[in-house]
Amino acid sequence: MNNKKYIFLAFIILFFVKVQAQGIKKSEINFFPINHASLIIKSTSITIYVDPVQKNDVYKKYPSPDIILITDIHSDHLNKRVVESIKKGKTKIIAPKAVISKLGFGEILNNGDEIKVFDVIIKAIPMYNITKERLKFHKKGRGNGYVLTINGKRIYISGDTEDIKEMRELKNIEYAFVCMNLPYTMSIEQAASAVLEFIPKIVYPYHYRGPEGYSDIEKFKNLVIREKSTDVRLLNWYK
Repeated sequence: MNNKKYIFLAFIILFFVKVQAQGIKKSEINFFPINHASLIIKSTSITIYVDPVQKNDVYKKYPSPDIILITDIHSDHLNKRVVESIKKGKTKIIAPKAVISKLGFGEILNNGDEIKVFDVIIKAIPMYNITKERLKFHKKGRGNGYVLTINGKRIYISGDTEDIKEMRELKNIEYAFVCMNLPYTMSIEQAASAVLEFIPKIVYPYHYRGPEGYSDIEKFKNLVIREKSTDVRLLNWYK
């Protein structure tokens, strides 16, 4: 009788260990920098391509996309030929109206809209310029930043923007991808100031190549970690 009890207890322990392990695995989210504004987000159940514009060979080593997110109409974010070549029958393409008008297919998600796709909650966040001399680059309402919720984790993708109030007002962001390239988006000082206000747990500088070279992401990192509130992680965007 005692042996049966021990066997039963061992079974229960193994069951809970397995459930815990599966829960940890399920919560894993990995990020793959492709180039500049393009990245891939992969969890155990979903693969998301953000602004895929590179040659098809780049994507062959990754799973096909369940979701393609596009932020804006500029060529470093939108390439219709690439999108057509990598999408599959199940792929959901999400973008603002200006992008969908150029693609001719996909689902419109405009600033402030929110949808759920394959257990991923996708909210469109405004992205735009606020400095007078930069207003011509990105007007409010045309492009999207995104907040994604995957396995309870909130991920912010800034798109091309300055340190707008909609960014500064974000809450409970686990991972943030924040642009910083002049003259098109914002300076490293603007980016650091915004990050120190909405305090994501982890921030990845991205989209930091400009006409005169690369933004000083090490300086950005030092500006942020001085406050010791956010972990700054540097990825290899420009191989």
